[in-house]
Amino acid sequence: MAKEVKLALKPGDPAPAFSATATDGTTISLEGLAGRDVILYFYPRDDTPGCTKEACAFRDGHAKFQAKGAVVLGVSPDTVKAHAKFTEKFRLPFPLLADESKSISQAYGAWGEKTFMGRKYLGVHRVTFHIGKDGRIAHVWATVKPEEHAAEVLAALG
Repeated sequence: MAKEVKLALKPGDPAPAFSATATDGTTISLEGLAGRDVILYFYPRDDTPGCTKEACAFRDGHAKFQAKGAVVLGVSPDTVKAHAKFTEKFRLPFPLLADESKSISQAYGAWGEKTFMGRKYLGVHRVTFHIGKDGRIAHVWATVKPEEHAAEVLAALG
């Protein structure tokens, strides 16, 4: 069962600015994507079971996201090198952003305390934001089931 994360950002809020190195070494910023729908999905770690299911679901629906004019971006604290291996292994057609400093995750409230088998630690929560063409949060998914999530996001795009 996916656990809902309490987030400070809600629909209508301005999306926090970000800039990060993508899988191919280029820098991607929210400012550079102005006027486009952006699907910003946060995930804990490359090449782990849930994260792989989620990434592959976004991969499989990528043409439909493109047809709707939406840009899909995955964000995790992994390095560009780890992202490149993950992208190549699963043929991901969208950029993954390296958030090693966790600044993007913190700005969006995706970084915080987690519990696994009774142990508390800090990590990335699996959450997704749809940033509208106007630069504001259009939709927030604080509860994510990795294998179903991409279809849910696509449906919300209309």
